[in-house]
Amino acid sequence: MKRIIALVSLTVICVSVWAADGTRTGMGAEFARLSDEFIDGFLAWRPQQGTTLGLHQYDGRVTDLSRASLDQEHARLVKYAKAFAAIDHAALEPEARHRCRLIEATIQDELFGFDSMRNYTTNPMTYAGAVDVNTYIKRDFAPLGERVRSIIAVEKEIPAVVAAARANLEESLPKPYLELAIEIANGGADFLAKDLVAALHGLADPALRAEFKTANDRGIAELRGYAEWLTKDRLPKAHTHYALGREKYQEMLRTGELIDLAPEKILELGLRELKREQAVFADAARRIDPSKPAIQVFKEIQRDHPTEASLIPDVRKHLEMIRRFVVEHGIVTIPSDVRARTEETPQFARAGTFASMDSPGPFETKATEAYYYVTPTEREWTPQQKEEWLTSFNYYTTDVVTIHEAYPGHYVQFLNLNASAAGRAEKIFGSYAFVEGWAHYCEQMLLDEGFGAEGGAVRAAKYRIAQSDEALLRICRLCVSLKTHCEGMSVDEGAKFFEENCYYEAKPAHAEALRGTFDPGYLYYTLGKLQILKLRRDWQAQEGAAYSLKRFNDEMLRHGMPPIRLLREKMLKDPAQWGDVL
Repeated sequence: MKRIIALVSLTVICVSVWAADGTRTGMGAEFARLSDEFIDGFLAWRPQQGTTLGLHQYDGRVTDLSRASLDQEHARLVKYAKAFAAIDHAALEPEARHRCRLIEATIQDELFGFDSMRNYTTNPMTYAGAVDVNTYIKRDFAPLGERVRSIIAVEKEIPAVVAAARANLEESLPKPYLELAIEIANGGADFLAKDLVAALHGLADPALRAEFKTANDRGIAELRGYAEWLTKDRLPKAHTHYALGREKYQEMLRTGELIDLAPEKILELGLRELKREQAVFADAARRIDPSKPAIQVFKEIQRDHPTEASLIPDVRKHLEMIRRFVVEHGIVTIPSDVRARTEETPQFARAGTFASMDSPGPFETKATEAYYYVTPTEREWTPQQKEEWLTSFNYYTTDVVTIHEAYPGHYVQFLNLNASAAGRAEKIFGSYAFVEGWAHYCEQMLLDEGFGAEGGAVRAAKYRIAQSDEALLRICRLCVSLKTHCEGMSVDEGAKFFEENCYYEAKPAHAEALRGTFDPGYLYYTLGKLQILKLRRDWQAQEGAAYSLKRFNDEMLRHGMPPIRLLREKMLKDPAQWGDVL
């Protein structure tokens, strides 16, 4: 917290003495005051986000989702939108001006969730997943007893969350939302009943255990009751009118990521990119085995995978090998020698998880370990099920995923964020396109720099086809998102698109299409990557002989995680280029 206060104080001092002009001095001070005030209120209404960030004054608290609270938060967002809009941006220092626009984008994105996505009136998943106690069991930021007291406090709010859902949700809701909300609610109840209880086996205090059991049993019953209510009362009245429509979709692009391009232009770009990437996939397959179809070639390389026993050791060894490549080839600065620790995904977090990066919040001071989680096979699986699971961990795909999640993807981005001079707002508020775009960009970038090529042309092609497979999935997400929300594509049609264009089997293809109904922003994996590649080309042209890949990557990561349009304004000298995001 001392560092946060120091940064905020420094901001106030800098903007206050920026010029002798009294108006500008006052405007800078007013922005600093508003910024602090807004952030404090933002986290006060979203306390679980505060806990995840490492700000433990928010522990044990849950967002009040009652209608009165929703109305108050909406009014607060509108009030601050007007207050920040009234600030003369020209009167601010460049850093403060950038921060102001970042906060304004955050506010508009939150209002989009309220008004256009209508998350609190049409999406039952909002309530099914509103109470999360994972942070309290996966990170030892406080003694176990203290964390259990926070869990108890959180679980005691589950009845209020369910009551708010019953009061706020409309009579007729989108069918995909309902089906997933029912699954999430029942899965949450299972988690509380099994995984949470198992995770707290070390709790010795009998009185605290009894208090936990009472709160936990009530929470389980409430979640099961919510799932039953959705099934019996809302599912029979369900509809399929979940598409945003072109106007709201364009609003999503503009408010959250400051992108002014028409949806049709982005879809056109996506379809071109899809065709290009399919050619990359096919070319890599030909270099591996020209006698077989590309899909068969890809399926055959999946057989090259670790055993059950060697999975974690092999991933751990490859993680260090990838980190060493990043350092030796000067890809990006890694500002800490603290390694991400490769561990089995905890039992409570395994549902649907292949591999994931779990970094501490930027303000965490105690539980600062970072874990790269890999989900192993389960003992009760049949040999066939184990083999099918391990094919997903073929060495080539797993290394690409490790690049995305850890080095130089999400974990390196986190380390640079922590080490940077970015202010509190920049460490809290981020862009979907920046965060996922960076990690996805890293997959291609590292292979372009020669990762995987040291074993010869065939080995390099195996890495390329694995990376291309990941890219095809993300491009299909972009296309299906736009087609679903702007052209009326159905879930079944979306699933077929994934099957035909990134070669997915029916079940995962359907899951991807279903996700697009409620997460239209999953187009940002590809859109963010393409924006970063465009920024890199423009920055290289600007820097000339002074350009290096490492300089570009370092510069990208030292400004927080803003919409890439704002990053263009930071990194490019010519204002005429700022809006040219793709």
